[in-house]
Amino acid sequence: MTTSPRDPSQGANAVHDLHQPGVPHPAGERGRPGAPQGAIGRLADTVERLRRELEQAHHDAHGRALLDVAKGVLVERLKCSPLEAAGQLETLAAQTGSSAIELAADLVNQASRDRITDLAREFVADVARPASPSIGVRLRTAEAGATGDAQAMADSILQHALHPLGATAVVIWAANPDQSLTLAASAGFTQQEPQRWRHVPPGVPTPARRCLDERAALSYPTLSASLLASIGQSELSGGRVAVPAGTGGRIVGVLEICWPHPLPEQPQSVQRQLEVLAELCAATLETAPHLDAAASTDRDPRLTELLELADALTDSCLVLQPISDDAGNAADFLIRHVNHHFVDFAGRPRTRIAGARLLDAYPLAAEPGGLFEKIDHVLATGEPFRTDRMTLSAMVDGIPITTAARVVISRQGAHVLVMWELDDGAAQVASLLQHAQRLGRIGGFEENLLTCEIAWNDTLFDLHGLAATARPLPLDQLSAHSHPDDAHSIGRFLRTLLHHGRPASVAFRLQRADTFARHIRVVAEPVLDDSARVVAVRGAYQDVSAQHWTEVALAATRDQLAHTEQEAAERSRLALQLQHAIMPPSSGPADLLGLRIGVRYRPAEKDHLVGGDWYDAVPLPNGQVLLCVGDIAGHGIEAATGMVALRNALRGLATTGADPGQLLAWLNTVTHHFTDQVTATAVCALYDPATGRLRWARAGHLPPILLRGGTATPLPPVAGILLGAVEGAEYQQGEIQLTSGDVLLMYTDGLIERRDCPVSDSIDDLLALAQDDRSPNGPDDLERRLDHLLRHADADTDDDTCLIGVRVD
Repeated sequence: MTTSPRDPSQGANAVHDLHQPGVPHPAGERGRPGAPQGAIGRLADTVERLRRELEQAHHDAHGRALLDVAKGVLVERLKCSPLEAAGQLETLAAQTGSSAIELAADLVNQASRDRITDLAREFVADVARPASPSIGVRLRTAEAGATGDAQAMADSILQHALHPLGATAVVIWAANPDQSLTLAASAGFTQQEPQRWRHVPPGVPTPARRCLDERAALSYPTLSASLLASIGQSELSGGRVAVPAGTGGRIVGVLEICWPHPLPEQPQSVQRQLEVLAELCAATLETAPHLDAAASTDRDPRLTELLELADALTDSCLVLQPISDDAGNAADFLIRHVNHHFVDFAGRPRTRIAGARLLDAYPLAAEPGGLFEKIDHVLATGEPFRTDRMTLSAMVDGIPITTAARVVISRQGAHVLVMWELDDGAAQVASLLQHAQRLGRIGGFEENLLTCEIAWNDTLFDLHGLAATARPLPLDQLSAHSHPDDAHSIGRFLRTLLHHGRPASVAFRLQRADTFARHIRVVAEPVLDDSARVVAVRGAYQDVSAQHWTEVALAATRDQLAHTEQEAAERSRLALQLQHAIMPPSSGPADLLGLRIGVRYRPAEKDHLVGGDWYDAVPLPNGQVLLCVGDIAGHGIEAATGMVALRNALRGLATTGADPGQLLAWLNTVTHHFTDQVTATAVCALYDPATGRLRWARAGHLPPILLRGGTATPLPPVAGILLGAVEGAEYQQGEIQLTSGDVLLMYTDGLIERRDCPVSDSIDDLLALAQDDRSPNGPDDLERRLDHLLRHADADTDDDTCLIGVRVD
């Protein structure tokens, strides 16, 4: 391995500059003589645009992965479908005034309660850095973008977590038992650098090696001043940070981050971020085998050259090492290495293939004239093999997948190099089939009537309620495992299939060993020999229980439709009565311990959309005043009863004298454990008349607005997730000193929500409306101000609205 810096005068750098728009070019180097000066510039702009589009596509995909995780949290908590969870996520994001990705990160943080959660909480509390993007969002997005593959992890953490910190490259090193290092993944370097630094022998002084020796994170202001060698030293001589990557007290590698400029001392919050990223890398290194077994390549320079050659190829490439039997013949081949461009036509990740035996990964390669036979011939004779079209086969969940590919096989010393180029789309077929079988609950089978051999895939064992090691059931025993009333239908199915030699299908009720009945449909076709005799049967079982019970439910629904409509109307009437009994649409002003309080409540326009908005203003035994407003997710009798439950629970909890943050934490526990799938947002405030101090906390709700001296401003934001989403949530609280004449506005999203406008813009419009010079002023200005806001707010949804005005006299 050569670690000397690259000569900057090499032509490769001039070519590399084409991919960096804005890099100055010396005169005469912009293009070849005679070429138009603008041609290369346009090419560079096109390359840069495509690169940005690709990065944006990756970013969007990682964001969708984080949203999917958050939907899973809501599915588990609310016992709803993924589609309903997606809608709930959008609704909650709109109610809290945050983006869907921010709310998703908050939900995952609260559910996971790991180091990312702790770091996000500390970061939110750090008021010295309010303009920085949400660290929870960035770290959760980086985590979601990694698919268990080290390369995906490197790409994801660089894009989402390190670029915002100014870093431009990252490398993940795997630590080997012989004190050497293997480059597991990298991002941000030129194509040649990772190949040169694939393996670092023991004793080479690098930042990663020093980090492992001292078992601590190390920071270097500049790599050049450290007198250490490392990847990218000719391109990135700025700051370096090496962080040990370990789990359970065992260090398995090092995360090394590169900056293009000198690195000043980093604050504690950044150091904590890097430690969390190193833990994510350690988890990936623990679950993924080394891709190239580079720890031993220093003993075989020819293998090192072969691995470098394989990684330089753009087609899928495997490096195979023969495994000999007692007679010295090749019994199998160890897949020693797969290159970075490798695509498995069965849809499996590279880490599942590297390190496996060829016949374990591709058992159908042993067929006569198949891939194994060609590889064995090349190994024995040294004659290269090349074909423009060869059939490749693999087993996916017990089902054979076949594709065509261009294949080249050559012997390289003691190893065999196999390259293939798949037909377009072939790599996705197996993955699509797996998901289709799983989602459709379809199990395939094949039964040889001559040898009595039966092949089932894994799904079919699940459908029958049998262990994967159980003996598959032959077709002629189907009646013994079905409902007695279905015996006639099954008999007709078997006669058509076995005696008449024609395809057939039948639906029946499967009686499983666990007494759990399933409605099954089986479709099968006969396999005939040359004399038209049935020698085998192949087909598929499908679980149609959901469809059956859906049809039953639809029939019952038709019979009860009239009754259901009447019952729905009655429920809506009761919910509306309950809502009006607790909170009348409007009420006159009330004086309470130095506060003048006005309330406006506007029900939803449609009776069946009776909502769960609620408010309360009540004196407490300790002399303080409880002020609160909230919004239950959903509509109807459930929302109304949930509103009553939370309102009364908060009243009771407030008599303990606890702070607003603690009150919301207790209320979240009540919502999570003692209500039926209820989620809600809320603002809780405590006013002390003796001091004029107002303490407040919020659970995913829009912040209150303070009117002072003719200016309207929202109270400083405090963190807090919505009620009922996850257990054990914590809520920050803020504090403000109120003076005579101050007006505090607390409201629900129905006041400002618009379909065509972000919540942030709607809040800005409400602030302008609240401090409008035309707003009423005078002795009764609070009441008229509330009417003015309710009348002129631009909300265009059918949601109910709650508005509280509190003036300090």
